Amino acid sequence: MNKFKMKLIIAGFLSICLVGISGHALAQDKDKGKKTKQTVAMSQKVYEKLTEIQELVEAKNYANAQRLIDDMGKGKTKLSDYERAQIYNLEGYSYYLQERYAEAIKSYEKVLAQPDLPEALVLSTLKTMAQLQFTQEDYNGALVTIDRLMKSITEPSADIFMLKGQALFQMEKYDEALGPIKIAIDMYRDQGRPPKENWLLLLRVIYFERSDYDNMLKVVKELLQYYPKDTYILTLAGIYSEQGDTLKQLALTEVLYEKGMLNSASNVTNLANLYLMHGLPYKAAVLLQAEIDKKVVEANERNLRLLSQSWYQAREDQKAIPPLILAAGMSKNGELYIRLAQSHINLEQWKEASAAVQKGLKMGGLKRDDQANIMLGMALFNQKRLTQARRAFERANQDKRSARTASQWIQYVDSEIKRAELMSQDAPTFKARERDQLEDVISEG
Repeated sequence: MNKFKMKLIIAGFLSICLVGISGHALAQDKDKGKKTKQTVAMSQKVYEKLTEIQELVEAKNYANAQRLIDDMGKGKTKLSDYERAQIYNLEGYSYYLQERYAEAIKSYEKVLAQPDLPEALVLSTLKTMAQLQFTQEDYNGALVTIDRLMKSITEPSADIFMLKGQALFQMEKYDEALGPIKIAIDMYRDQGRPPKENWLLLLRVIYFERSDYDNMLKVVKELLQYYPKDTYILTLAGIYSEQGDTLKQLALTEVLYEKGMLNSASNVTNLANLYLMHGLPYKAAVLLQAEIDKKVVEANERNLRLLSQSWYQAREDQKAIPPLILAAGMSKNGELYIRLAQSHINLEQWKEASAAVQKGLKMGGLKRDDQANIMLGMALFNQKRLTQARRAFERANQDKRSARTASQWIQYVDSEIKRAELMSQDAPTFKARERDQLEDVISEG
């Protein structure tokens, strides 16, 4: 509880204590023959002493204040129940300022133990106790106190319903907490007042815990209506993600990025992934490149791989290669070298492609060695390294998944090898007379 607020409460009590010197709090009802409660009274002497104690407490002279409190409790002067309650009330306030919350709660219990107290004092003391129990994280105790408070009131206020909801929330009883929290918020709405921001935030968390994203969405929209903040737009984007509406998530996330609100690496990579998801790889690549250059996004294996993937999907193979080379060098397996080889193949850079595949095969850990060997064979074939290409295709042929493709390539390579052999053979030479005879035969035919 705010200490200034507590100070006002105590001062308020003392200001209404002195109502006369009468020693009678009760008077005889002549018509009904029953005792009825009149306005409470406090003697001048007690009032002055309590004022003195309060001044010591405000001056943080707690030891002397407590000494006077103890003296009043043990003194010869007879105290009324109300006067004794005010002594304990001030004692509780002193303990509160000293952050001795457990002792403060005991003092307030002693206040409530006094009979025939004014309703205002009972209610304020119960509310103060509940708040102190919250401070102590004694949520069970706070809930008991709040129930006592609610039984003492004909129509509990929205604040009290919210206090109960908060206690149940802290106990992770989300289903039970939902009722009183909604009542408190609805009471404000019915009065034409915007619900308090922290109340709506609490309701949002409960819906999140219940995976009730539809109602959570309504609450966040209300937060944006009354308390517009960019963080709530980001929350809204997250809800759309949970609902699978990634297009709305993308629209909101892009707006926040353009406003300079998304300045963390995770937010940037999330936006890049959303671009990729919705077929906007060029935007993803430009975004990642800019943020890596600004060192907002770390140039690690994962982010470089994402950057390369974005350029690749944007059909910018040349730009996809540099980040992929860096990422492959950081990787613990050869898979990224195979991706690198594919980019080189797309650019018909056969020598670079074969070198990349060979590195990938050497590192190992590939998903499909057979496919890597097909790629290697193709790259070698286009370099006219036919014998080496055939060996690559033979290795691929050992895997049933690539056997058909590999065998077709082997047949093609064999035909090329045979054709090359024929082309390399020397043409037969003839003596002059033999050539003349041959020409005669041809002409006669």
